[in-house]
Amino acid sequence: MPTATLKIFLAFGDPKRLRTAELSNWTGKAVSGPRSEFEKVLEREESICPGVYFLTGTDPETNESAIYIGEAECLRDRVKSHLSKDFWNNITFFITKDENLTKAHIKYIEGRLIDVARITERSIVMNSQGSGAKLPESDREDMEIFLEKMLQVLPVLGVEAFVQTTPVKEETQQELLACNIKSLKASGYLTPNGIIVLKGSQAVLEARASSQKWPSVLAQRNKLIEEGSLREQNGSYVFTKNVEFSSPSSAAATIHGGSANGLTAWTNSNGQTLKQAQNV
Repeated sequence: MPTATLKIFLAFGDPKRLRTAELSNWTGKAVSGPRSEFEKVLEREESICPGVYFLTGTDPETNESAIYIGEAECLRDRVKSHLSKDFWNNITFFITKDENLTKAHIKYIEGRLIDVARITERSIVMNSQGSGAKLPESDREDMEIFLEKMLQVLPVLGVEAFVQTTPVKEETQQELLACNIKSLKASGYLTPNGIIVLKGSQAVLEARASSQKWPSVLAQRNKLIEEGSLREQNGSYVFTKNVEFSSPSSAAATIHGGSANGLTAWTNSNGQTLKQAQNV
């Protein structure tokens, strides 16, 4: 993505309360706030405009991050119908300052966002079905640019459902890290969100007895096993796809089958631990 200057206005001085966000040289504008200030969000004049909105929170059945993506010609009227949904705790919506979004435009953006969120798999998409609309080629290209700008702003406002895993590039192979235990080998690389363990990496088959003291370690491993991201093969678990963890320690704990210090468990190509490399 290109570099950008982002202006955030905190309506009450609190970064968790009502705020707006705008990128320089862009007609789009975002408004975001917690559910507890739902009425204040809808009092804003931006809420009577057409746009795309996001309801974010936690799925009560799985305790995983969840998102609902919608569009409306009048955001204020549409989002009120979602008060019966109890999973969400924050609302974010986007409009254009030049009021140049048509119904077809916002339906196209909504459909693209639903597709991206489902591919990214960072959140459970609560929409029952996809949307979208066909646009003339020139309009479609304009909306793809608008979408790109939205995807730059959303993570800053706490909406990370669209943050895609960055693939490792050939020129950064020397930056690969290793996390080995016994004869098992795992590799990965650091990302802005934590660390990615690469497909084909191995993890111990049996969890350590000490892992009972750390339920989160077992819960994380079991979740990966249940969803098929970890599969038993030749006496170990093998990662069937790239998996991103929130920290090197979280990844190492899954690989080792118990609590682990990621700063010492992961080493670079020179044999230095992360701790040693970061102290250089």
